[in-house]
Amino acid sequence: MNKEFLEALDELEREKNIPKEEIISAIETAVKTAYEKNFGGNTMVEVDRETGEVQVFLIKDVVAEVEDDENQVSLEEARQYDPDYEEGDEMYFAIDPKDFGRIAAQTAKQIVVQKVREAERQSTYSRLKDKQGTLVSGRIERINNGTIFLAIDNTEGILPVSEQVHSEHFKVGDRIKVFVMDVKDPNRPKASRNGPQVFFSRSHPGLVRELFKLEIPEIADGTVEIKGIAREAGSRTKIAVYSHDPDVDPVGACVGNRGARVQAIVDELNGEKIDIIVWDEEPAVLISNVLRPAVVESVYVEEDEQEKMAIAVVPDQQLSLAIGREGQNVRLAARVSGWKIDIKSRQQLEESGFKFDEYEDIDQSETTAADDIQETQETEEVQVPSDSEEGETVAE
Repeated sequence: MNKEFLEALDELEREKNIPKEEIISAIETAVKTAYEKNFGGNTMVEVDRETGEVQVFLIKDVVAEVEDDENQVSLEEARQYDPDYEEGDEMYFAIDPKDFGRIAAQTAKQIVVQKVREAERQSTYSRLKDKQGTLVSGRIERINNGTIFLAIDNTEGILPVSEQVHSEHFKVGDRIKVFVMDVKDPNRPKASRNGPQVFFSRSHPGLVRELFKLEIPEIADGTVEIKGIAREAGSRTKIAVYSHDPDVDPVGACVGNRGARVQAIVDELNGEKIDIIVWDEEPAVLISNVLRPAVVESVYVEEDEQEKMAIAVVPDQQLSLAIGREGQNVRLAARVSGWKIDIKSRQQLEESGFKFDEYEDIDQSETTAADDIQETQETEEVQVPSDSEEGETVAE
């Protein structure tokens, strides 16, 4: 090694983002391993960080009587070099690395290359790990049995069939936005030799969350917070938002002028319907909101340590709308709010012998507040096409 080689390591550090010290440590390990594999003994290797000089020392134990020539030296011989040696000390013999021979040099080279590759993979992993849970854009490189492989930051990532939306169809060369779901450490047991494995998703609720952060400045800067999100990919998403600024309408901020902001998100999701809901800390108001577009007459809540249960009372003609097609509306409402919701008409409750006095009902002031929110949503949201549920208003 020499100064020119150290300068080359500096360049490698800049280009590959591999610490110079890590490469030098790998070289020290390689030289030590190569010598011990071919010549035996216990060695110590040091690389001078200023000059690049490699120093190799064979370490032997000082003993009264030698039983292992490879690892021991007699006290008598040691004192010929230095009279201060005592039994139990270690003696270091300098070795010229040039004496290793062709086999040892080749072994050292292979180990150095391996260590550099491992360091490069680890560096790539660290960079990609920081992107886990975020949105990235990638180009589709190939499609194999439905699995899509995308190029991201000089790394090939995987979009499994299970994380795709069935209504979406892509081809090689398309650039798409994906959610970084997981990044596997390349140095874990049985890891891929090609580097870290990155797994993407188009169906994860996090994709919608990150799209809102990208398109809505108020969410990006924290003025508006996403409190809950529930998604059935390719069909519908309910997202609950809350404004930390009383002068900022959270729904209006998300929808934008004439629906421009949310429309960009819907376009990216290929027409997936999006319900934008106002979050409220009062459970009854929240449940009334998340069941939109159905009109809720009353909400009875019961909360304990194990379960949060609510009964939402809706008019008879609103039952199907509150439940939604195949139960989708109430299912998403329960997931976004964190409450188990049962939909009933008042007549059904009375006939079942429901004890109204045992539950907390939403009072008149809360109903008014919820109605005010709903009226705001109806003026802000975009009407869905005629093939959606009757009377339904969602951001699309």
